[in-house]
Amino acid sequence: MSREIRLVAIQGIPAIAPGDDIAALLHQAAGRSGVALRDGVLAVCQKIVSKAEGRVIPLPEVEPTPRAHAIAAEDGKDPRHVELVLRETRRIVRRGHGVLIAETRHGVVCANAGVDLSNAPGAEVAVLLPEDPDASAARLREGLIALGAGPLA
Repeated sequence: MSREIRLVAIQGIPAIAPGDDIAALLHQAAGRSGVALRDGVLAVCQKIVSKAEGRVIPLPEVEPTPRAHAIAAEDGKDPRHVELVLRETRRIVRRGHGVLIAETRHGVVCANAGVDLSNAPGAEVAVLLPEDPDASAARLREGLIALGAGPLA
């Protein structure tokens, strides 16, 4: 049994849009990069899964609640961003330094309930966590195996 851990970045993954087949895109990019997807673990950032699943919200479409306005004013944040954080949150764990530490509906505690404004597809766009990360991972795994990626952990 090998005790080696090797990390290899897959190059050439295009910008992801809603509806994209990320299993196919990852499989193709891995092939072009000379990376064999088999007998290992594939780490995929949540953001490409969220984008492919359409968990992208234009901020101009968000109507903040009075609570979101109040928190935003106190914390110096965009009330639309705060509103999305509140929608994705089971409970606020802590507030401070312009960040809301929140427990998501999934039970994960993270900054801003995973609502990300960075590297979003366009200005004034938020990317949310996948609705069901476990189901997303299972679909991705099944898609890669169907494409010949081999058994993945």
